[in-house]
Amino acid sequence: MTSDKTKKSLVIKPFKPRNTMDAAAAAGIWGNLSRAIDEIHNKNASELSYEELYRNAYNLVLHKHGELLYANVRESLRAHLTRVARAAACVPDEQLLGELSARWADHQVTMVMIRDILMYMDRTYVKQMNRMLVYDLGLQIFRDAIVRHDKVRDRLRALLLRNVAEERAGRLIDRGLMKTILGMLVDVSVDGPSVYEKEFEAPFLEATARFYRAESLGFIAANTCPDYMRKVEARLAEEAARGTQYLHVGTVPKLNAIVETALIQDHARTLVDTEHSGCESMFRENKIEDLERMYTLFQRVPSTVDDLRGAMCDFVKRSGKALLADQEVAGREPVAFVQGLLELRDKFTGIVEHAFHNDQKAAKRLKEAFEDFVNADNRSARFLASYADDLLRSGLRGVPEHEVDRQLEKVIVIFRYLQDKDIFENFHKIHLSKRLLTGRSISNDYERNMIARLKAECGYQFTSKLEGMFTDMRISQDAMEGYRRAGLSHSYGVELEVSMLTGGYWPTQTVDACVLPAPLKQCCDTFEKHYLEKHTGRKIVWQTHMGSADLKAVFGGRRHELNVSTYQMCILMLFNQTDQLSLTIIRNHVNIPDQELRRHLISLCTPKHRILKKTSKGKGIADDDVFIFNEEFTSKLKRVRVPLVSARDLGLGPDAADGGGGGGGADDVPFNVQRDRQNMVEAAIVRIMKARKALGHNALVAEVTKQLQNRFNPAPVFIKKRIEALIERDYLQRDEKDRRTYVYLA
Repeated sequence: MTSDKTKKSLVIKPFKPRNTMDAAAAAGIWGNLSRAIDEIHNKNASELSYEELYRNAYNLVLHKHGELLYANVRESLRAHLTRVARAAACVPDEQLLGELSARWADHQVTMVMIRDILMYMDRTYVKQMNRMLVYDLGLQIFRDAIVRHDKVRDRLRALLLRNVAEERAGRLIDRGLMKTILGMLVDVSVDGPSVYEKEFEAPFLEATARFYRAESLGFIAANTCPDYMRKVEARLAEEAARGTQYLHVGTVPKLNAIVETALIQDHARTLVDTEHSGCESMFRENKIEDLERMYTLFQRVPSTVDDLRGAMCDFVKRSGKALLADQEVAGREPVAFVQGLLELRDKFTGIVEHAFHNDQKAAKRLKEAFEDFVNADNRSARFLASYADDLLRSGLRGVPEHEVDRQLEKVIVIFRYLQDKDIFENFHKIHLSKRLLTGRSISNDYERNMIARLKAECGYQFTSKLEGMFTDMRISQDAMEGYRRAGLSHSYGVELEVSMLTGGYWPTQTVDACVLPAPLKQCCDTFEKHYLEKHTGRKIVWQTHMGSADLKAVFGGRRHELNVSTYQMCILMLFNQTDQLSLTIIRNHVNIPDQELRRHLISLCTPKHRILKKTSKGKGIADDDVFIFNEEFTSKLKRVRVPLVSARDLGLGPDAADGGGGGGGADDVPFNVQRDRQNMVEAAIVRIMKARKALGHNALVAEVTKQLQNRFNPAPVFIKKRIEALIERDYLQRDEKDRRTYVYLA
C-alpha cells in the first residue's frame, strides 16, 4: 500500500468563458453573408463556399447574434423581392403570368440555398424564439411584396379567371403555367387565410356557378334531353380534367358540387318530364344507353335519383293499367294480357339491371308499381291462371327443359305480385281439373313442377287440394285397371272411363245427374257394383255434367267421330230414333238444367259445327224451337271436337271457369272464394284468441292480416264482420270493462 504522502491531490481549475464575438465582428460576418445572399439572388452561387457560409451563420447564432442574423436576412429578402415586384408590376398582362412563374421558380431555388446556409439558425434560434422558418419567411415576403402588390393582385386574378373562361369556350391555354401559378398561391399561404382560396378559388367558384347556370338554361331550352345529358357529361369530364391538371385538390369537391347543382340538380325534374325526349320517351322506346346516362348523372346528386325512380314507377303503373283497360286484350284474351305483362316486366327488369345498375331502391319501386296495378283488378288473378293453363295445355309443347322452368318461374313472378292469391288458386284449380279430366295436360311432370313452385311460395295448405287431385287421378287409374281386368270395361258396346274424385279436392258443384242413354246407364251401374264390392262403405255420386264422350256418327254416308260433352252426347243420342225434336221433348228426356241445356244445344248449332239445325234464327233459343239432325254436316276432319260456347256470350251468366263469380271486375270475388275467405278469417280469429285468451280489436285485426297475407289481404271491415259473427255464435265476447277488447270463450 502507498502512503497518504504519495497520493496526488485533485486540482479544480476555474471556468474560462469562450471568446465572445463583439458587435463589430458580428457585423463583419453578416456583411460576408449579405454579399453571399446577393450573389445567390444574382445566380452566382457557384463561386460561393457553402461550408464557410454555414460556419459564419453558425458562429453568429452561437455567440448570441441570432436576432441580428434573422432580422438582416428578413430585410435582405424584403429588399430583393421589392425590386422584383417593381419589375413584375410593369410587365404587360399577356406576359404577367409567365413573369410571375419565372420569378417564383427563381425564388424557390434561392430560398432553398439560403435555408441550407441558415439551417443551424432554423434549428436553434428560430425554434427557441418561436419565429418563422427562413424558407417560410421567404414565402411570406414573396406573398406580401409580389402577389399582393397593388399592380399585380387584381390583374393576376383576372388573368387566371380569363384563362379558365377561354378554356371553357374551347380555346387552348397553358395548363402548366396555370398549375405553377395556382401552386404558388397555395404555397405562399404560410400564415393566416389561404391566399389561393381568397384570391382565386372563391371568385373562380362564383364565376363557375354563373357560367353554368346561364349555359344550362340556354342549352336545355334548345336541345333534347339526351343531347343535354351528353353535353353535361362532356362538361363534367372537362372540369374533372381541370381539377386533375391545375386546380388544388381541395377545390375539386367544391367545383363538382357547383357544377352538379347547376347542370343536374336544378334541371332534374325538367329532364325527367321533358316531352318527347324525357324519361317517358326513353322508357317507351327502351333507350337503355340514355337511361343509364341519366342514372349515372343523377347519382352524382343522390336526391335526384328519386325523380328517376318515381318516373319509372308512374310509367309502369300507367302501362299496366292500360293493359287492363284494353278490353281487346284484358277482356277477351287473358293470355295476351299476361304476355304483355311479362314483356313489360322483362323490359323494366332489364332497365333496372343494366341502366340503373341493379339499384335496389329502383327494384323496390318497380315491384310496388306492378303490385299497384295488378291488384287494382281481381281479373289479374284469373288472367294469370288462364295463362298458366295455356302453358300447361299447349304452350310448353316441344320446349326445352330449361325453358320450361323459366316459363313457369315467370308465372310465379307475377303470382308474387298478387295479393288475392286465393282467387288465382280457385281458377287454377278449375283449369287443372279440366286438364286432368280431359287428358289435355302436356305433362304431369310440368303440372307437379308448377304445384311445387306454388307450394314453395305459399305453403302446403295452398296446394293440398291440387296434390289431392293428382292422387285421385292415380287412384282412378288403379280402379280402371281392376275394372278392365274383370273384363267389364266394354260392356253393352260402350267403353267406359271413370275418374274417381274426392269431393273436397275438386271444384265441383252438386248437380243432379242427367238421364243417360240406356247402354251407358247399364255400364255405370256395372262399374258402381264392381267398385263398391271392393270398397265398402263408400258412396258414388255421378257428376255427368263434367264428363265427355266420343260418338261415332254418320251424316249422309259420311262417318265422323264427334268429341262432345256428356250432355251433348245425351242430346245427340235422342236423334237415333228421330230426325227432329222440340226443346220441350229434349228437356223432358235428358233432365238437364235449362241454362246448360240451351248452352249445349247452341254449341251443336253453331255455323262451324252445325250438327243440329234449329228453326229460329240468331244466337238464342226460343221456347218453341225445333231441332233437326243435319244430314248435310261435313268436315275435313275425321275426328271433330265440338266446343262449348261461353255462357257469358249467350247472356246466360258466368261460365263454370269463373268459379261461380261474376264478370271478373275489380270488386268481383267468386262466391266459393268469398265463402272460403270467411272460413279462413274465422279460423284465424279462433286460433289467435285461443292462444291469447283476450286481445284488443286493432291487435287482433293486425294478427289476422299477418297470418292470411300469403292467401289474400282481408279488409279490416271484413275481419270485423267475422268477429261479430263469432260473437253471435258464442266463440267470443266483448270485455265488460273495455268494449274494444275481445275475450275467448272456451
